[in-house]
Amino acid sequence: MATSYLLRCSSLVAVLVLLFSIGMTEGAIREYQFDVQMTNVTRLCSSKSIVTVNGQFPGPTVFAREGDLVVVRVVNHVPYNMSIHWHGIRQLRSGWADGPAYITQCPIQSGQSYVYKFTITGQRGTLWWHAHISWLRATVYGAIVILPKPGVPYPFPAPDKEVPIMFGEWWTADTEAVISQALQTGGGPNVSDAFTINGLPGPLYNCSAKDTFKLKVQPGKTYMLRIINAALNDELFFSIAGHPLTIVDVDAVYIKPITVETILITPGQTTNVLLTTKPSYPGATYYMLAAPYSTARSGTFDNTTVAGILEYEDPASPSPAAFNKNLPVLKPTLPQINDTSFVANYTGKLRSLATAEYPADVPREVDRRFFFTVGLGTHPCAVNGTCQGPTNDTRFAASVNNVSFVLPTTALLQAHFTGRSNGVYSPNFPAAPLVPFNYTGTPPNNTNVSNGTKLVVLPYGASVELVLQGTSIQGAESHPLHLHGFNFFVVGQGFGNFDPVKDLARYNLVDPVERNTVGVPAAGWVAIRFRADNPVSGGARACRGVVHALPPGGPRQLGPEDGVAGAGRRPPQREAAPSAVGSPQMLRRHAGSPPTNGRD
Repeated sequence: MATSYLLRCSSLVAVLVLLFSIGMTEGAIREYQFDVQMTNVTRLCSSKSIVTVNGQFPGPTVFAREGDLVVVRVVNHVPYNMSIHWHGIRQLRSGWADGPAYITQCPIQSGQSYVYKFTITGQRGTLWWHAHISWLRATVYGAIVILPKPGVPYPFPAPDKEVPIMFGEWWTADTEAVISQALQTGGGPNVSDAFTINGLPGPLYNCSAKDTFKLKVQPGKTYMLRIINAALNDELFFSIAGHPLTIVDVDAVYIKPITVETILITPGQTTNVLLTTKPSYPGATYYMLAAPYSTARSGTFDNTTVAGILEYEDPASPSPAAFNKNLPVLKPTLPQINDTSFVANYTGKLRSLATAEYPADVPREVDRRFFFTVGLGTHPCAVNGTCQGPTNDTRFAASVNNVSFVLPTTALLQAHFTGRSNGVYSPNFPAAPLVPFNYTGTPPNNTNVSNGTKLVVLPYGASVELVLQGTSIQGAESHPLHLHGFNFFVVGQGFGNFDPVKDLARYNLVDPVERNTVGVPAAGWVAIRFRADNPVSGGARACRGVVHALPPGGPRQLGPEDGVAGAGRRPPQREAAPSAVGSPQMLRRHAGSPPTNGRD
């Protein structure tokens, strides 16, 4: 997953659904204040100032119930442009609140504020929020916990406690400088120095034994772990020694429960698992390990392992809630870094619950079909430039159907809604590659990709099938893709080139898993279906006086996650507060004092 950031930079399909409507809410109002500020944080025995929300790393957890109206006032106190994406929220009739800069909104400038409002409709489970401009989401992220409506139980045994587990990455360097250099040279960005669990790198990294997340448990209890992959680039394996995990929910959608020793979680995905502790005190502690899955031959990736510790309360101790510090620590065995067969078997087991209460409403008939090739190509090096692509005179460039996305300076949703799209985007994104080739075989001689701000515009209510075909132009890799504002059904996947006859006949149209983020298999394909039922309505925030700063001499095929502004500027520093992750037993109307992040 070393170059997945490039693919996100070319996520050029902005689905615009044409209908004006208004929204209503039937639940409670959950209000939060997000103060975006610089905070001094120490990890790996090195301190630096990072962008945080409310001085917390990770940021505060947003708690709500299905049907609630969530109101978040974001105040930008840092010298960077800022926007917040509510990853996985359907945003029905509130697309302007989705958050990707220059796609649904102009970013919040330094010293300015913006109020996000959206109703959580038909969703319950775990999602997350993060900055959606440049690489600020390396530190600006947090969990979204959505409980069922009052009186509605889980469709599985209720856990005794619920704990968010957020995977992330830590760079000792300034992440804005890291992405700026990568954009200038067209090479892979410098890799992170560590993975983290709830912001902590853990004992397997230098100088980090005290910065370890500890999940403290009691015998004979059931814990629901709300697992989120907030890493920028890497798909991760995760396992807890001696403790099978029962998956009950992915991307805030219930699934048929399956019990596994190891899960795989792609950047942007969430997975709720039930962990049942041993019936009696085991006299041991257990590592919780996460390490990357990657088939990359081009670019770079972080090949390290993050560890947390599962620790049992000792009932024999004279003090309550005591934990023995001198017990053996057991380790799980994770799959090999390139274990694609494990990944295929794992993802193939996921199935929607598909009950009368929680149906799998997968489209059986299709109105529009698309075939998108995804992967890496090249751009020529700029005149007198220094490039670090596959050759000295090229830069890596991600593309879909050979088009690499050019970020506009006017938000796409604003341009569409005001009828001023001319000169901002073209609604002629190709429905299939203009020049077919052997996608997973010998690559074409010409690997250059084109640039453009091109979109697919869909009529309201259309049933859509999209086949995402991985390519091997610069090496076969798995590429995570996220569809904003929609869930989709994964109706098929496989290796090699998609066969529209043979593979179509093997689709699962009964209980396919429903997600908002999917990994396109390395040297393979995945087919998804969804309904264009998320209309565009009023409320878009006009971009006035916003300057989208680009690195000098850098490429212009930037995507929604980019928009470097003010890199390297540091205002007065503050010390980080504890992270707002912990046991969400109670909803909170305001983001107040956070519970412990599990660090000793």
